[in-house]
Amino acid sequence: MKMNTKLTLILMFLAVSGAFAQNGWNWPEDKTTAEEKNVLYTDAYKTGNFEKALESLSWLHEHAPDLNPSIYINGAKIYEGLAQKSQDAAGKLAFQDKALEMYDLRIKYFNQEANVLNRKASSAYKFFRANKAKYPELLQLFDKALELNGPKFFDGNTVAYMDLIRRYQKSGGTLTDDDILERYDRISSVLSTKKGEKYETMQGQIDGMLSEIVTVDCDFVEKNLGSKYKEEPSNTKLAKKIIQLSLSGKCTDSPLFMDAAKGVFEAEPDFGMAKVIGLKCKGNGDNACASKYLNKALELTEDNTKKGEIYLALAGLEVDRGSKSGARDFYRRAVSADPSLAGRAYASIGNLYFSSYNGCKAGISKVDDRGCYLAAYEMFKRAGNTSAMNRAKDQFPSKEEVFLEGKAVGGSLSVGCWIGESVTIQTRD
Repeated sequence: MKMNTKLTLILMFLAVSGAFAQNGWNWPEDKTTAEEKNVLYTDAYKTGNFEKALESLSWLHEHAPDLNPSIYINGAKIYEGLAQKSQDAAGKLAFQDKALEMYDLRIKYFNQEANVLNRKASSAYKFFRANKAKYPELLQLFDKALELNGPKFFDGNTVAYMDLIRRYQKSGGTLTDDDILERYDRISSVLSTKKGEKYETMQGQIDGMLSEIVTVDCDFVEKNLGSKYKEEPSNTKLAKKIIQLSLSGKCTDSPLFMDAAKGVFEAEPDFGMAKVIGLKCKGNGDNACASKYLNKALELTEDNTKKGEIYLALAGLEVDRGSKSGARDFYRRAVSADPSLAGRAYASIGNLYFSSYNGCKAGISKVDDRGCYLAAYEMFKRAGNTSAMNRAKDQFPSKEEVFLEGKAVGGSLSVGCWIGESVTIQTRD
């Protein structure tokens, strides 16, 4: 009597919902039984009774294997749930293998191989990342999943894949450096098109794992990639790999890094790359190169904070050239773009004024000659640099010197030379 009541309720549910008779469901000849099994297994699955769910689900897998993708999506979850509950190692492994089989059957009957393998790889890594015997099989799975998905490869799978390579190699794997680098490059390419701190952190983890299994130093980068890049200077993908590995191996001072950076910039103009090249050129004393790329960086951003950084760097180039007025102009532009740079910029202008005594003194008036120190003091004051203010004040004229020249403390003084500032006369005593 109870069984008849339960069956009646099931049939009533099916009649009311009609959900399982809609598009996407391929009912077998024995539709009534299939509908009953589908309701029974989903009801048990939702309540966490995986053993009960499996009784009806197994019937569907055997008699209606192309019913709907859900019988494999839920099937994977059911077998995974049973694996988690299993206290027996062999039983747990059997359930995990069955969970992964659900992905294969889903592909067999419903295609979508790329998407499903993405998911299978994620589950397989979770199940077997500590199982050395499974590593070769897992590598093949991840290889294929990445090949089919390309940039749609799951973000989490990138780190998992590199960790799998690391674990396999440390457990006695036989991958060559080229094998590892080829996979590393394909993994990194997935993250290279995405922006944000999250992806930078993930790339950092991947770089760190690479360095555990391959000695990435300047010799390594040059030996493995230098000759290749000389043969293919327009290969942007290769250039990006050189940049990544050079950063990891702290080889950014090498000519190869600069060649690769310039190659990437020419193919894909970008503020960050222009800035890196410009600053590297500056550090190498190649001011013409530095000026070229720093100015290109300015053209590639509307961000005032970024512009401020570049103006400071350009000011440094002017200092190197001996153009104090040119440097001052860029320092002022830096402050205009980003007021938070005022401390650095005004202190730098102050130092330019302070160092101008020998070049600007006329030897006629001690007060006038020391005007550069008064001007420097004002810049240091704007910068909020007390110690520099005191240093400048020590070079002010004395009260006696001001008096003897018929000038007055508190009066106005025009500082000539390249400085061209009007300052208030002060004394050191």
